[in-house]
Order: sequence, then C-alpha cells, then structure tokens
Amino acid sequence: MENMLLNHYILRKKVFKFFGQSFKIFDDNGNICFYVRQKAFKLREDIRVYSDETRSQELLLIKARNIVDFSAVYDVFDSKTNEHIGALKRKGFKSMIKDEWLILDTSDQEVGIIKEDSTGLALLRRFLTSLIPQSFEGFFKDTKVFTFDQRFNPFVFKIDLNFIEDSANVFDRRLGISAAVLLGAIEGRQD
Repeated sequence: MENMLLNHYILRKKVFKFFGQSFKIFDDNGNICFYVRQKAFKLREDIRVYSDETRSQELLLIKARNIVDFSAVYDVFDSKTNEHIGALKRKGFKSMIKDEWLILDTSDQEVGIIKEDSTGLALLRRFLTSLIPQSFEGFFKDTKVFTFDQRFNPFVFKIDLNFIEDSANVFDRRLGISAAVLLGAIEGRQD
C-alpha cells in the first residue's frame, strides 16, 4: 500500500474501448501503481482497483448504492479489510452545469467537496466542445488537498492527480484515488 502515499500520479485510459473500461495509474517514473477495471453491462457500478494488471491483489472496491440514481452515491471499501473508507456523492442537477461531488465519511456526513474548475469553462465543455480539458479541486474540511487536471489527448484520457497540497496527509489517499477513478469513469462518459 506504499503506492497510496505518493503525491503525484497519472491516470490513463484508452478512449476507444467498447466493453468495460480499464485504467492504469502510474507514478512519476512510469511505474504502474494501480490497475482499475470497470465491468461492462452491470446494472450497478462496480469498479475494482488492483495493484497491477494481473489483478491478483484487489486493493479497493467502488460500488454504487443504487442501480439508477442521478445523484449517485459510491461507497469505497478497502478490499483487504472490507473497511468502509467513505463515499463519494455526485451532486445531480448541479453537476449538469458544473461537476461537483461530495466527500462523505463512513457515517455519510459531508467532510469535503470536489469541484470542477469554473462554471464558464464547464458550460463551454458541455455545449460547444469537449476538447477543453477538465480540472478539479478537492477540499477536505475546508482545506484544499488535491487537484486533478485532465490533459488534452484525443486518443488517451489522462488525468494528473496531485496531492502535494496535502503535506500533512490529512486526507485518506484511498478515497482520493477512488475519486479520480470515478471522475475518469463517470464524468468521462458525458462527453
């Protein structure tokens, strides 16, 4: 789990994949830290995070609470211990204009928020062009703890995950990695 302690990662997924999605998350040296698999044709989102492409060691499980839900809640579990780490909740109608997610603790109390960079750019992305990369900021208890910045590439979806602002490690990186995975999986489908 030492890969969960890094300050910077790069998430990559191929844009043209027809059945299910898979992501790779790398460190700054190009070493794979995590392999993510999202099963195709599931009524309820079920995303697994593994230590590598062999999928021999499952680290995290991200599971939707309901089958269809515009303001979906995704529970995050540590697969080794079955510990419920917290949850991420999409702010339904508000996310139609500008993506926002709530970070919830294990008691479903709001402890943070993830916000898309700006309303103006969000509107341009939704109504004119999806070629403008998205950026997100994450706050935990009113303190900025991460940024996720999409890089423009028409063939490979890439996000820079930067936790450098969380120098005290107050935010659980497992929840941060899960947030990046959800942004890549869920928000990536709206284009």
